[in-house]
Amino acid sequence: MRKSSCTVIAAVALWILCAAGAEAAEPDAPGLPGEVTATECIEGGGVIVISADGDGTGSFTTLCRGGTHDGQTVT
Repeated sequence: MRKSSCTVIAAVALWILCAAGAEAAEPDAPGLPGEVTATECIEGGGVIVISADGDGTGSFTTLCRGGTHDGQTVT
């Protein structure tokens, strides 16, 4: 059976993000969550993930994933 290219790309992207997050983790890092700018997220090796909250209000959550600011809210 042949996998679609989107599935393969998503799997590779997830693997890369997980590997980058593991490498960036520091035992002495300050507690999270916090707020970070979009520029700080990108410069820290992360990507910005925007997701709908799903409560019907049209609100969104914007988080930094991967890198040094993993899990912080993007302002």
